[in-house]
Amino acid sequence: MQGGKERTGKKSGSAGQWVMVVPESVTNLPKKAGSGPLFTRLRNPSTGQAALYLFNSDAHQLFEIKAFHEEYRSWFIGQAVQHDGRLFFVTPMDPLFLVLFYLTRAQKEQGKFQPLDQILVDEEFSSCPMLLQCTKISQSIHHIVDKKEISGRSFYKYSEEKTLKWLKKKIDQTVKVLKDHDVCVGEKVQSATFISGERLNSSSEEDYIRYAHGLISEYIPEELSVVLAKYLRLPQVISPPAEAAPKKRKLADAPVEAEEDYTKFNTCDLKNKKAKNKMSASQKALAKVDKSGMKAISSFFSSKTKASK
Repeated sequence: MQGGKERTGKKSGSAGQWVMVVPESVTNLPKKAGSGPLFTRLRNPSTGQAALYLFNSDAHQLFEIKAFHEEYRSWFIGQAVQHDGRLFFVTPMDPLFLVLFYLTRAQKEQGKFQPLDQILVDEEFSSCPMLLQCTKISQSIHHIVDKKEISGRSFYKYSEEKTLKWLKKKIDQTVKVLKDHDVCVGEKVQSATFISGERLNSSSEEDYIRYAHGLISEYIPEELSVVLAKYLRLPQVISPPAEAAPKKRKLADAPVEAEEDYTKFNTCDLKNKKAKNKMSASQKALAKVDKSGMKAISSFFSSKTKASK
């Protein structure tokens, strides 16, 4: 696989193994002894929940770990069977997203300028300060903060205006990649639509921006995602009202009136109606006769009552 290698990594605290696809830079030998790749848990910048990440040697680059899992899958590793059939993908991640989570939290709690080493403090995740070792932080922190220098020391404060501009650049870059690779986006796009060997792509500019916004929103808090959508001037999507389920007809003896047909009676009623219309002249005359006091014809064929002895 180009740009990556399949490696197996030991699970901490267990005898199992993982099968992972990682960039070659992760497996480079560390410059210092004892400073190899480190698996650790950090806060997911979107949800704030624990997630698994990887620092490369010397902790200069952060990687996120995604697991592809299907039931009833296993691996053959050498002469052994690995029962954990998950496949882990390790991809580079901008650590600024994780720093952004702590900056927005500090803004809500204190709203003042602070050193980064005081902002990136988390009692539940001891590896959080390692983010400051990432090269990307020192190079890009100015995109999301206001900065002050006091007595040779730097103090930082979250800037929503700068952050929105930075995120818009991320959106624009993502849109460009989607277009360059002819990725179909939008609600009406099918997984594979081909005509004469060419794929149709009717995605609009808004479709691309909205799709890119959804991807970036996986790395920012929900509140910021809403603000970003307004900043991008994305129209609010209103879900169409759910169509009312057709009422179930109750079973009944009475004829059912059709909704979209002018045949308003059951077949048996039509036959009865036609039969009445086809009466002969003698039948019509008999129908006009006064039948009061007459016995029904069936009474002449009833069994006679035996006389008592």
